[in-house]
Amino acid sequence: MPVRNKLIGPAAATAAAILLVGGCTGQSDDSKSPSGSGSSAATPHGYVEGASEAAEQQSRLLLGDPAGGETRVLDLITGKVHHTDRRPDASALTTDGRFGYFHTPDGVHVLDSGAWMVDHGDHVHYYRAKIRQVGEMPDGRRVTIRSDAGVTVATGADGRADVYRRADLEEARLGSPVELPGGYAGAVVPYAEHLIALTGGDDAPAELAVLDRSGKAVDTPKATCRDPRGDAVTRRGAVLGCADGALLIHEQDGELTARKIPYGEDVPAAERARAFRLRPGSSTLTATAGARAVWVLDVTESRWTRIRTGPVVTANTAGEGTPLVVLETDGALHGYDIATGKETGATPRLLKNPPRTVAGEGPAPVIEVDRSRAYLNDPEGKRVHEIDYNDDLRVARTFALDIRPALMVETGR
Repeated sequence: MPVRNKLIGPAAATAAAILLVGGCTGQSDDSKSPSGSGSSAATPHGYVEGASEAAEQQSRLLLGDPAGGETRVLDLITGKVHHTDRRPDASALTTDGRFGYFHTPDGVHVLDSGAWMVDHGDHVHYYRAKIRQVGEMPDGRRVTIRSDAGVTVATGADGRADVYRRADLEEARLGSPVELPGGYAGAVVPYAEHLIALTGGDDAPAELAVLDRSGKAVDTPKATCRDPRGDAVTRRGAVLGCADGALLIHEQDGELTARKIPYGEDVPAAERARAFRLRPGSSTLTATAGARAVWVLDVTESRWTRIRTGPVVTANTAGEGTPLVVLETDGALHGYDIATGKETGATPRLLKNPPRTVAGEGPAPVIEVDRSRAYLNDPEGKRVHEIDYNDDLRVARTFALDIRPALMVETGR
């Protein structure tokens, strides 16, 4: 089901990406940066005004205590904890790799974590800058946030969606969003210079729609998704969770195609994948599969694998060659070999007061994963554990905090 990219060809898309990161022009790194004296020196390769480029990932953890409203940013490079503005009644915290989105009854507050990555395929830039408050999306709706290098889209539970310019957020302001026409069944996902959306779906399967950034339909591929739940963007394309598996939208040479990755078996509604977790940049997704199992979706191989576990709270994996890391209700992390499904190890009990049931009340602990470490928040213990998942789930560091970090996301990846 091909969809011709009518918006931006490969050359133009590359040029746009270059502009977004301040210029990857192939100049040597010892070029002088522009100065206030009016120097005409060339801008260094990868230069971003106000940011410092680093040779390694500059990860930070954004943390929130819904009960007290306190928020923190933990710099994983320096170990320093930064105090940030209070966000009372925040019920959720999400991220797009740089910005944190605190979801409250009055709207979504946007925080620039000051750590991010720009991936150009053949090379990567890592940046660090000051932590900055961006502003409040003053909507009051329950929204889902999805972003790429160009736009951030806030989709409400009512199906309405607003598009914010990423360049505005990077300048610590929200700007004026563009409201997309119509309504959508699930989050509108930016991908490959387009917006991927589902329409309809009340009494029939939702239909896939490919939109430009203003919401105009570029084409309507003949693909549907019944009972859509969950989405993710991987190196292999955008993934939408459906009742019978996943719908994969893939771009190559300016064309988009859509195809199903079926479960390959009848899956009861309670055991379907409802939300995906993954390491950014990976093509391996995880999702709970009922109370005692985890789905692993290998997008590259178009294969679902169900891993039998103990009572699972949450799970994640770094991808190929690494274990599936599962937090179970015993408060310990358990590692599983994805190929065989066998348990390979477990930590001691890490959570001071682990969830007694899979579906507990309030925000549940999460596992954030990057290229070398995993992070587990312990709200009752007021701490975060850093785990070396490649070394038998060894606890590498434990960070003591002055708040209950019930909300946690990682940026800089």
